[in-house]
Amino acid sequence: MKVLLSPAKALDMSKTLNTSSATIPVFLSEAEAIMKKLSKVSVKKIASMMHLSKDLAELNHDRYQSWKPVTALDQDSALAAAAFNGEVYRGLDAPNFTEAELAIAQDKVRILSGLYGLLKPTDVMYPYRLEMGTKWGVTPAKPNLYKFWGTKIADQLNEEVGKGVIVNLASTEYFKAVDLKKLKARVITPTFKDFKNGQYKVIMVFAKQSRGAMARYIVENNLTDPEEIKSFNKDGYRFDENLSNGDEWVFTR
Repeated sequence: MKVLLSPAKALDMSKTLNTSSATIPVFLSEAEAIMKKLSKVSVKKIASMMHLSKDLAELNHDRYQSWKPVTALDQDSALAAAAFNGEVYRGLDAPNFTEAELAIAQDKVRILSGLYGLLKPTDVMYPYRLEMGTKWGVTPAKPNLYKFWGTKIADQLNEEVGKGVIVNLASTEYFKAVDLKKLKARVITPTFKDFKNGQYKVIMVFAKQSRGAMARYIVENNLTDPEEIKSFNKDGYRFDENLSNGDEWVFTR
């Protein structure tokens, strides 16, 4: 079983995980090719294509200039599951995994990335911002990141999970980078809905926290049978058989 998460825009490079080792991203050479091109983009264009303020565009322009294809931790890098700092990662709470739980997470959890393609929790990374849906291309033949990654992410997942199960806790923007025509695995997509104004709705901040919390639940319990995911009950969510359809599993509260 593999669990897919989206990255977060916010980063905290000061956080650590309960390990003394770091791993190398599988697509480091691809990330280097992207960054080589991205480092030549002006502050003005970064602001425009990423819809950023001038200050944030300058910050990321500086990051692109100093980015390195690191293979070991240094003072400017961090481990992926610690570095991302959004709602999903508050739910995952990777810095508080025990060493044994982190080993399980390393086996089960994968983070989709516009720059790195696919990250394991202890992969070492430099700070960056590059959303998968950014309308920017590495080459004229690959005018966006979906075209750049092509079948690579699906091929890697096939290598890792084969005809097993993928629990898709990533956003639509990021999961689109996985070529489903090539993917061999069964894909289960949990959705989290709250009852509000007479109907069940996805409230994004809660949904993101719950994606991370479910990933943590899978790791803490070292789940191997996907049916066990239906027992997830964090923060009052329960599996709702009536609203679920096939492998689209709905959890409500």
